[in-house]
Amino acid sequence: MQSTARGEGRRLAARHRNIELGLLALAVAVCVAGHIDAGLALTGKMPPNLLMRLLPLVGLVGAAHMAVRRFAPYADPLILPLGVFLTGFGLMLLDRLDISYAAAHAKKGDFQKLPAAPSQFMWVFIAVLVSLALVVFIKHHRFFQRYVYILMAGALVLLAAPAFFPGRPEDFGAKRWIRLFGLSFEPDEFVKVAITIFFAGYLMASRDALALAGRKIWGMTLPRGRHAGPVLAIWVMSLLVLIFERDLGTSLIFFGIFVVMLYVATERTSWVVLGLLMAVGGAAVVGTLEPHVHGRVEAWLHPLDIYKPVHDKAIISDQPAEALFSLGTGHLTGTGLGSGRPWLIGFAGRSDFVFTTIGEELGLAGVTAVLLVYLLLVQRGLRTAVGLTDPFGKLLATGLSTALALQVFVVVGGVSGLVPLTGKALPFLAAGGSSLLANWLTVALLIKLSDSAGRTALEPALPSTDFPAQVAAKRPAQADQAAGQAPGQSAGQAPGRTPAHGTPSEPEPSPGAGPQQAGHPGAVADFPTAPGYGVAPDPSRPGGTLGGGFQTPAHPSGPYPPNQNPASA
Repeated sequence: MQSTARGEGRRLAARHRNIELGLLALAVAVCVAGHIDAGLALTGKMPPNLLMRLLPLVGLVGAAHMAVRRFAPYADPLILPLGVFLTGFGLMLLDRLDISYAAAHAKKGDFQKLPAAPSQFMWVFIAVLVSLALVVFIKHHRFFQRYVYILMAGALVLLAAPAFFPGRPEDFGAKRWIRLFGLSFEPDEFVKVAITIFFAGYLMASRDALALAGRKIWGMTLPRGRHAGPVLAIWVMSLLVLIFERDLGTSLIFFGIFVVMLYVATERTSWVVLGLLMAVGGAAVVGTLEPHVHGRVEAWLHPLDIYKPVHDKAIISDQPAEALFSLGTGHLTGTGLGSGRPWLIGFAGRSDFVFTTIGEELGLAGVTAVLLVYLLLVQRGLRTAVGLTDPFGKLLATGLSTALALQVFVVVGGVSGLVPLTGKALPFLAAGGSSLLANWLTVALLIKLSDSAGRTALEPALPSTDFPAQVAAKRPAQADQAAGQAPGQSAGQAPGRTPAHGTPSEPEPSPGAGPQQAGHPGAVADFPTAPGYGVAPDPSRPGGTLGGGFQTPAHPSGPYPPNQNPASA
């Protein structure tokens, strides 16, 4: 019966992989069609070197699918196709913008005439291959649970490092990059992943203390002072990032991730209220006193002041106004790929303003479709969190999904005028190797997490003897007869003796045993011995095995079921 259920689970998992393959083909086809459409609209002919770019990408996507099929067979079938679609769509947008920038800036001679798509094409291969290495070599997501404090220490070092590097004029006051030997990368993208892993490990260990009741104020239970320390520490860290690195987006994302994960771990609304009050208060103070952040807020509040005869050029930028004009030009269905003028926004192809290209050339319909793709990816991550059985995995999947959702919110909200501009990269779409690599690491982690959740749902667990109370309450009659006992008689029990609280057909339960451990229907003891599993010795019982004549297989993974075993991680 159990083997039949396991076989059915494997067939369903194989069906999911086939669905994934079909969705990958659809994602690639849509991106190639958009690339051809934009090329025809801009140049009147097919894009050059289309096959030279398409074939390696198809091979990379095929390798990713085979790796997931082999090393994460129970993974969610939508996560990988969604990541591939967003990445391919971003490559198409960058290539379309490169053509316009090359024509518009040919005589100006500035850096904007240089193409951004070839560099992004290279980073796509690096990011996908690194994520595949994580899927292949990390056996279980609990592997990261062993190194949460090491990851946190490294994350803090990386987070503080940009403050010690001199800024450049093209950074517009923000200090988010580390530049060494002619190379630059944005460490906060990797810190986002590392700090989420740390939060998951810390909250799993401390959630009971954080959930203790505190004082009631205005009908709301606030946490005790000593338990509010972690929130205060994260709050101070986010403010330091905001002050010294002038990075509003990273500060909001880090603090938001922690507050959401804290609420999920403790289920206390007071943590959310406290976190929101601290975030708003801190941002208001820093936004008033720090010039760069104050300039961002002023540009957000008065986006059209750039057209006034007198304005502060150090604060007011033309990008917010041009972004609003670009989004408004698209109306419902847009001007069509290649038929708009998104290149009028300075370096849109190298920043979060790549989103305006979607709004102008695909309209409100295209913007809605892209946001729904992001929403679906976040939903699959949260669905994975629901399906996982261990607290660390639940919190990690929740944190990664929250990080993605918050980053999309601050970027899209900044471009559309909902919140101040943050300068963060739009996940998967905007140019930038650091952002693309960090987002593909997030995809790889969600694939491993969903594989564990799917394995739990589709593959029945083998029997476990981790808890002696869950031992065979109803032993087979032939096992009793083989041991020379009457049916229902426990080892060492005198013939004809009846337990004080049971019947002759019921064994005496272990102390503290529940109804499923005391001979009631549904007890876990009726599982047969699985091939390849040993016998759990029990010196307290005659014969040295659990339950006398019935030998329950020992579990090789400790307190975890086989499909959640971190021993091989």
